[in-house]
Amino acid sequence: MRVGWFQNLSVSVRVPLVVAGLMVALGLVASQGVLAVLGNLQDARLREITRLHVEGLSVALGPFVPRQDVWEVYDVLDRAQQAGDGQRLLLTVVADGQGRVLAATDPHRAPVGSNIAPFLLEAAAPGDVRMTGDPVLRVAAPLMYQGRDVGRIVTELDVADLLAERRRVAYWLLFGNAAATALLGLAGWLVVARLLRPVGVLVQAMGGETGVPHAIPESRMPRGDPGLMRLFSTYNAMAAAAEARAEAERRLAARERFVSLGRLSSSLAHEINNPLGGLMNAADTILSYPDRPEVVRQSAGLIQRGLAHLRDVSRAILDQNRLDRTDQPLRPEDFEDLRLLFGPEAAARGQTLEWRTLADAEALGHHPAAPVRQVVLNLLLNAGGAAGQSGHVALEVCSDAQGLHLQVCDSGPGMAADDLARLMTSGPLPPGGGVGLRLVHDLVERLGGSIRHDRTPDRTVISVSLPAGRGADA
Repeated sequence: MRVGWFQNLSVSVRVPLVVAGLMVALGLVASQGVLAVLGNLQDARLREITRLHVEGLSVALGPFVPRQDVWEVYDVLDRAQQAGDGQRLLLTVVADGQGRVLAATDPHRAPVGSNIAPFLLEAAAPGDVRMTGDPVLRVAAPLMYQGRDVGRIVTELDVADLLAERRRVAYWLLFGNAAATALLGLAGWLVVARLLRPVGVLVQAMGGETGVPHAIPESRMPRGDPGLMRLFSTYNAMAAAAEARAEAERRLAARERFVSLGRLSSSLAHEINNPLGGLMNAADTILSYPDRPEVVRQSAGLIQRGLAHLRDVSRAILDQNRLDRTDQPLRPEDFEDLRLLFGPEAAARGQTLEWRTLADAEALGHHPAAPVRQVVLNLLLNAGGAAGQSGHVALEVCSDAQGLHLQVCDSGPGMAADDLARLMTSGPLPPGGGVGLRLVHDLVERLGGSIRHDRTPDRTVISVSLPAGRGADA
C-alpha cells in the first residue's frame, strides 16, 4: 500500500500523527508490561493458595488415608471447605495410593471408590499453577505422610474473578492509553502547528493560490526568532530580485514582438515602395490619357492590384502586432500572413523558402493564434539569420491526434550554446543577445508543448509540438 497520502500532508499534521503512533506503540508495550506483572502476581497468589491448601490437607489427612477412614477424611475436607476460601475451592478429591477415591467435597462428581484418573487430566502441580484463560484450574499433588506417598489430592479452583479483574485492567489500560494518546496528539498538533506557523507563512508566500512568490509583509515577520527572521529577510530579498528579473523578462518579451517587426521593416518598405511607384505611374497615365478608355481601364486594374497587395501587407502587420488577437483561434490565413511578412526578408538574402502547411482549419482552430504566430515568426527570423546569404529556410505545419506540430529548418552552421540555452531551458538568460528564443520557450511552455532541437551535418531542425485541446483561450 502506498503512503503517498501521508507525504502529502502538511508537517503540522504529520508530526502529531507520528507522535500519536509512537504513543500508541508505547501504550501497547506498557499495557503488555502491566498485564504481565498482574498475571505474575495472580499466578503467585494462586500458587500460594494451593500450596497452603495442599500442605494443610496433607497434615490433617495423613493419619486417616492409610487406614481408609472415609468418614474422617470427609470430615476433614468439609471443615477445610468451611474454614478456607470456600468461594474459590470448587472441589477437593482425596484418593488412596491405588487411585481409588476416598472422599470428595462433592460426592456426586467423585463417588467413593471411583477412579481418580479422570481428575488428574490437565491438572498442574501446586508449584506450576498459572492463569490459562480457563475460569477453572485443576491442581494435583501427592499426599505425603511420614515421608511416604499414601495418596493423591486434586483441587479445582475458581479463578473467574481473577480473569474478570484482568479484563477490567486491560479495558482501563486501553481506554487510558487511547485518551492519553488523543490528548497528547492534540497537544502535539497545537504545539507543532504553533511552532511551524512561520513555515506556513513562508510556504504561502512562496506559492500561495497563484503559484507566484511574493514578499512577506512586516506584520507577519517572526521577530521573536532571530534565525527565522534572517530566513524571512533573505527570502524577501530573493523574492524582490526574482520579481525584478521576471518583470524585466516580461518587458523584454513584450518588446520582442515589436523588435521582430522592426527587423522586417526594411524588406517590407521595399514591398510597399514597389507598388507605390506603380500606382503613381498608373495615376499619371490616367491623368495624361483621360480620353482613352482602354488605357484608363488598364491603369485602374494596375492600381487595384497594387492596392490589394498593400492591403495584404498592412493586414499582416496589424495582425501580428494587434493585442486583441489573444482570444482568436489559429487559421490557415495566419500562416499566409507570416509568409507575406517573412518572404521579403528571405528574398533580400537570396534564400530559398520552402513553405508547407498541411494542417486543416479544424485542427488549427484548437490553438490560439497570437502565441503560435509569435513562435513561428521568431523561429523563422532566427532561421533566416542563421541561413545567411543564399541559404535555405523551411517551415512545415502538420497535425495529428496528439496536436499541432511545427518544424523550422535552416541550412546555417548551427545554434550557439547560449542561443540553445535560451530556447531549451528556463534558467537565467545568458548575457548578450535578444530574448526571441526565450520568448519561444516561454510561449511553448505556457501552451503545454515541447521543443526539440536536432542538428545534422547540413541543417538545423527546431520542432515544436503543441497538444490538442488547449483551445483558443490558452
